[in-house]
Amino acid sequence: MAEPINPAAIHHLPPFVTAPGETDVLLVAMGIFLVLALIGIGVFYLKLHALPEQLAHRGQKLQFQIVAVLALIALVTHNHAFWIAGLLLALVPLPDFSSPLSLIAGSLARIAASPGPAAPTPSAPVTPSPTMDQPAEQREA
Repeated sequence: MAEPINPAAIHHLPPFVTAPGETDVLLVAMGIFLVLALIGIGVFYLKLHALPEQLAHRGQKLQFQIVAVLALIALVTHNHAFWIAGLLLALVPLPDFSSPLSLIAGSLARIAASPGPAAPTPSAPVTPSPTMDQPAEQREA
């Protein structure tokens, strides 16, 4: 049994107004949309937040670890300066100092382990000449 419309209401109601006792389809649709929108925004936020880590993954391990820590600190503290610092650190390639230093250390270890050149053995003792002990003025005379 349909209830009569209130006499103060307009005669043509918009389609989103539901009759008493019926399911509000617009409310259900907006609820589903709101849940999906929140999940989508959350996924987008977390993907955007992990962007510096994904960029730093191609670099060195130390750089990746520093960027990951900065991103985690930014996620926990909601301080965007850490995220920006991590993004800048991920975009700038760090010079590789460890490879040349490890090559130098390996070369020094090989040099230290090798027996080295043999010491020269003198064949005859070197005796100073008498003119070497004299001052230059006496030698000229």
